[in-house]
Amino acid sequence: MAVSGEALVYLAITAVLSLSWGKYRGFEYIIVNYRWVLVCFFLLPMSVAYDVFYFLRNWFVFKFNSAPKLHKQKVQDVQRQVILYCQVYAWRKDGCQAPMCTARPGWTTVSFRVGKYKNTMRNIKVNLIDILDVDTSHGVVRVEPLATMGQISATLNPLGWTLPVLPELDELTVGGLIMGTGIETSSHKHGLFQHCCVSYELVLADGTCVKCSKTENPDLFYAIPWSYGTLGFLVAAEIRIVPCKKFVKMEYKPVHSFQDLLKVFQEEVTRKSGNEFVECLAYSKDEAVIMVGNMTDDAELDKINPIGHYWKPWFFKHVERYPSSGPGVEYIPTRHYYHRHSRSIFWEIQDIIPFGNHPVFRYLFGWMVPPKISLLKLTQGETIKRLYEQHQMIQDMLVPMKNMGDSLKCFHSEVRMYPLWICPFILPSDPGMVHPQGDVAEMYVDIGAYGEPKTANFDAVETTRRIEEFVRSVHGFQMLYADSYMTKDEFRLMFDHRLCDKMRAKMDCTKAFLDVYDKVSRKARS
Repeated sequence: MAVSGEALVYLAITAVLSLSWGKYRGFEYIIVNYRWVLVCFFLLPMSVAYDVFYFLRNWFVFKFNSAPKLHKQKVQDVQRQVILYCQVYAWRKDGCQAPMCTARPGWTTVSFRVGKYKNTMRNIKVNLIDILDVDTSHGVVRVEPLATMGQISATLNPLGWTLPVLPELDELTVGGLIMGTGIETSSHKHGLFQHCCVSYELVLADGTCVKCSKTENPDLFYAIPWSYGTLGFLVAAEIRIVPCKKFVKMEYKPVHSFQDLLKVFQEEVTRKSGNEFVECLAYSKDEAVIMVGNMTDDAELDKINPIGHYWKPWFFKHVERYPSSGPGVEYIPTRHYYHRHSRSIFWEIQDIIPFGNHPVFRYLFGWMVPPKISLLKLTQGETIKRLYEQHQMIQDMLVPMKNMGDSLKCFHSEVRMYPLWICPFILPSDPGMVHPQGDVAEMYVDIGAYGEPKTANFDAVETTRRIEEFVRSVHGFQMLYADSYMTKDEFRLMFDHRLCDKMRAKMDCTKAFLDVYDKVSRKARS
């Protein structure tokens, strides 16, 4: 009894101290600033277990070639579900009270939000997560929509191949990058992720499976990117692949004025030869590091930096030293380069694990980082969601490079948050939701803002709306994963819906699938 009494006293004292601390600092402060306890002790081990399971599973599937044999069967299962729903529930006859969508839980996506619309819709299971074929003779890889960038790079790089555009984070899926969009530092040469795709296979609202390309069903082919699953269920895609080399030779070019940032960045992006990769990290309005990279098989041994190893500093922190140390050159193993921002989720992880870049933490626990984004979302809770909306911004705005200066000034004025990720891309004049104003391709830049705004008057809704208004005014675009506060009319002004509307009407699927706006607007997400 004495021991039990002491234990009760200890628990009581602990509870009183915790309550006092919570009252003093506020429980919201504790929830946000001590979230690392949950992340470090629970989510990181769970993430490791998840990664190990799927690594072994994917290796087994690809090694024994079972995925291509099962693909047809899995596609037929998707068709069966759609046809059964059409016949049994007769959505065409009853006004389609419950449109269809994939059954993939909203928390498993990389988007910051969880789609509420899935709760009231007919969920179709699309369990398609494999790499089906690597055809080096024709330079294409055929994949299912839930295959991830980490999975694809792990398969292709050892074979000496890569995607022309391989977006950064390991968990990004092919389907998300096609139905939404994807970008990487090679996009100034190859365009967005969609521009590297050769063909798509789609299960339509009537259960038929069709293939489309530039020459076969071209209207459907150009309508699919950015359509967000409003035309059918993606079941496979063919994507171009290109040879890759062992290293990326990186040149770091610090600049110390706003004008130099604009001047040097444009020079490197428009250089006629070389510069396979170009990006910029802006650490303030006047201080930035512009990085250019080129693949090579030869490297100076003393300059090799395997930045992807768990004990290495986070990439953005590594780059941050160049404004004071001056220009530099190093060689990064190619796969490490492709996923250089993955361990720190760009720089979002520093708000979750503030000491995560400390050498002691990196050496002891860095091998477990990062936590799965899906697990972070699953364990958020309403309080954290609300606080993140009030105090965080996660946005990618795509603007013409000719308007880059004004765009950076807009971000500085509205949110004053750094680093900013600046990535160039060529936007072809193709039909579809996103294209330049004219009839020729135009160079754009993606300005990525991730973190806590530092302006005193930041208001999530009003600030984002002002930025959205500016982006529309320069004929720019907002990535669909991000919080959008536009009205439906404003959204349709930003994105060209003509081809998508035409195909939805032609395929009679306007009642089978929601409109894009109804899936991506802030009110459609929690």
